[in-house]
Amino acid sequence: MKKKLLESLFFIVLIGLIILTYTLTKNDKKKENKTIKIAEVTHSAFYTPLYVSIEKGFFKEENLEIELLLTPGADKVASAVLSGDVEVGFAGPESAIYVYKGEEKDYLVTFAGLTKKDGQFIIGRKSTFNWKDLEGKEVLVGRKGGMPALNFLRAMKNAGVDISKVNLNYSIDFASLSGAFIGNTGDYVNVFEPNATMLEKENYGHIVASIGTLSGEMPYTAFYTKKSYLENNQEIIHKFRNAINKGIQYTKEHSSKELASIIIKQFPNTNQSDLEKYIDNYKKNDSWLENTIIKEEIYKNLQDLMIENNLLDTYVPYDQLINNE
Repeated sequence: MKKKLLESLFFIVLIGLIILTYTLTKNDKKKENKTIKIAEVTHSAFYTPLYVSIEKGFFKEENLEIELLLTPGADKVASAVLSGDVEVGFAGPESAIYVYKGEEKDYLVTFAGLTKKDGQFIIGRKSTFNWKDLEGKEVLVGRKGGMPALNFLRAMKNAGVDISKVNLNYSIDFASLSGAFIGNTGDYVNVFEPNATMLEKENYGHIVASIGTLSGEMPYTAFYTKKSYLENNQEIIHKFRNAINKGIQYTKEHSSKELASIIIKQFPNTNQSDLEKYIDNYKKNDSWLENTIIKEEIYKNLQDLMIENNLLDTYVPYDQLINNE
């Protein structure tokens, strides 16, 4: 009788240990961070709030780990998301519009904005500059139909430039623009930081203008994912937005010097004083949205730009392609 009692007690304790172990293991799994792969169109101080969110641990506070994959060209970013190679694309939302117009069933939905102005700087071979100087000259502008090229066209129009007189070179890959300019192709080139300051420091050209000052506000760079992923991972998307919002707020409230010290790990080949200058250029340009919300008005500005350049025939539905919830 005593033996059976001991066996029963042993069995009860064993079951209890199994349940306890399962519960602890389950809780540990809940604590594991979810890894999100992001295809980013370029790696630039223009995206300081994103890197602040990573380096300050704002994503980790939301139990998210971020893996950045440099994917030059918004078309290639969109392809990476559609193929499932990454969960999130970070590029101009015009690429999501092109996908939607292509009648993709599981189209791309933009769920968080970051920048609201163009982040390019015009590099010229001479230090003096007037927008009219572009007439009769060759300008390296990157992929036709992309946000950089579209905003440059808008800036020229607003500056009163006769665009028909400008030789727009769309043939050079986005990542190769600086190299082509160094190789003596073109009279001007449009590039982001750190390439702009690098070209100037190494005496290949001069920063002569900021495109964002004339091109107007629109959702220039944003985060998107497949419609199906958004629907099935609403909690992750919510946490992602939280982290980005913290990064935007922190960037706006702190100095370029402090921000450079935080994100320097993201730019191992850049010294901190140069990085501070890059960030300061974008601060002065008021480059970032107040939060991740993409308002219908600025989304319409983007579509107006595409329509006037014959890249879009009619407006796409805001409530289907933008999700601010």
